Amino acid sequence: MTKRIVPVNRIVLGITGGIAAYKAAELLRLLIKQNIEVQVVMTEAACHFITPTTMQGLSNKPVYTDQWDASVPNSMAHINLSRAADAIVIAPASADFIAKLANGLADDLLSALCLARNCPLLIAPAMNREMWLNAATQRNITQLVADEVQVLGPDSGVQACGEEGMGRMLEAAQLARDIAAFFQPKQLSGKTILITAGPTYEAIDAVRGITNRSSGKMGYAIAQAALELGAQVTLISGPTALTKPQGVQSVDVQSAEQMFEAVKQRVGNCDIFIGVAAVADYRVAQPSAQKIKKSTGNLTLELVPNQDILAYVANLPNPPFCVGFAAESENLAEYAEQKRRAKKLPLLVGNLVQQAIGSDDNELVLFDDSGRQTLPRADKLTLARLLLQRIAQRIKGE
Repeated sequence: MTKRIVPVNRIVLGITGGIAAYKAAELLRLLIKQNIEVQVVMTEAACHFITPTTMQGLSNKPVYTDQWDASVPNSMAHINLSRAADAIVIAPASADFIAKLANGLADDLLSALCLARNCPLLIAPAMNREMWLNAATQRNITQLVADEVQVLGPDSGVQACGEEGMGRMLEAAQLARDIAAFFQPKQLSGKTILITAGPTYEAIDAVRGITNRSSGKMGYAIAQAALELGAQVTLISGPTALTKPQGVQSVDVQSAEQMFEAVKQRVGNCDIFIGVAAVADYRVAQPSAQKIKKSTGNLTLELVPNQDILAYVANLPNPPFCVGFAAESENLAEYAEQKRRAKKLPLLVGNLVQQAIGSDDNELVLFDDSGRQTLPRADKLTLARLLLQRIAQRIKGE
């Protein structure tokens, strides 16, 4: 079982009336999975789309719907709930509720606690495209942004009414990532980070190639974590099936040579370089432009070494802070430390391939001049956040 090692944050999840309310159930589940404590508050309209019983069952907490709830001893639920929260998230936020927020109305429990809050407010708009584009809604959104309300989305796509356009609420998984990111300290604000991720593909002929089992998940998680900590991120990725984190500058490559060229073009502008990619050590000397036809005899391929990208970056005259990765099948401590010293790296991250490749969680060992430190097994995004926090401390001399 994955060990949870992230701090507990507390939010009020406000649900307003709209068909996107069904997504709130999945959002609640994902937030709890991220170790965020959630208290649900629903408007009367929201209860027509999803029941308080559903949200109570998922949150294991009573759901509040009424400003005049007799079960609240001091009849001040709007004060009590907001004071206990690190943030309030409204998802979905209907056009009507956005108008209330922009104009300071407080005619029900959820709008009252938003007005009475002393914590940040995040909203995820959800409405028909014409409602979203209406000048009144756009004025209200502009006002909320000026009031330092964080607006998450909306997205474009097919809507419940059958029309297509802007106004869909972000999917629950994206909202959960955005909310988790909100709580991360911006320790890398102003820093630029260049990350390589995924495998490389070395062509044999027009249809065949040499590659490896790297999924790219760790590199993509590090890119996401770096964004959360406030960095500007460029992600150079080999071929993967993963979706790029929203906000990165991405460069797609196939071969190790292409990755090396992409790194050379960009490394001069970065403060931190993190080489997570599983770069092929060798490539075919003379790949065939056409498919090699099968025969009864043996096929001999000449392999030549690829450029060591990490060593190249680490040995630049004025290198960025370099972090390497070592995936080993045995003798991790010995081989990882040898690699770190040979390439003159301030920090190297090691793991065993049998525990990491393709999985959603991992255990990492950090190697530097002071020795080694283990980051206990956790999901890869949690590990990425912990790793980036340690990198931020290192570059600040803490």
